[in-house]
Amino acid sequence: METQTRRLTLSSSMFTEGQTLPEVMIYDEMGCNGGNTSPDLQWGDVPEGTKSFAITCYDPDAPTGTGFYHWVMFDIGTDRLALQPGGGSRGHEPHGSKLGITDYGSHGYGGPCPPPGDAPHHYHFDVFALDVEKLGADEKTTGAKLHFLMRGHILAQGRLTGLFGQ
Repeated sequence: METQTRRLTLSSSMFTEGQTLPEVMIYDEMGCNGGNTSPDLQWGDVPEGTKSFAITCYDPDAPTGTGFYHWVMFDIGTDRLALQPGGGSRGHEPHGSKLGITDYGSHGYGGPCPPPGDAPHHYHFDVFALDVEKLGADEKTTGAKLHFLMRGHILAQGRLTGLFGQ
């Protein structure tokens, strides 16, 4: 029998559900000229027993056959219920947290940069409340590996989806 995952509340001052992402969040390479700044995020309705958080940004519309991870962050302490803009970049992440590898092959947030002419892509920003303090993962952890390691440990999840096309 599958257990039902609770919902975290999740918001950002930089965009709302279903809204086009601002230029400051867009990638700054590969033909894109944005600010490559991770959004501020605030989450709440955290269930009892939460020992850490993880964050991902995933584009299921990327023409890769498997989607594209733009942000992989984990082992975020429970003393943190928000991130400031840019808080997902190397050197700006919360103390004790870890940044995994994005599908760009780098650590830290890598903004959207879909192929020109594609319909706007959906960017799922997810925050996960976990029942473990540390996942036992390192900075070589990819989005797929993170999801594998989180199996059975997710107490709640919040999602905020933004759009971007060029």
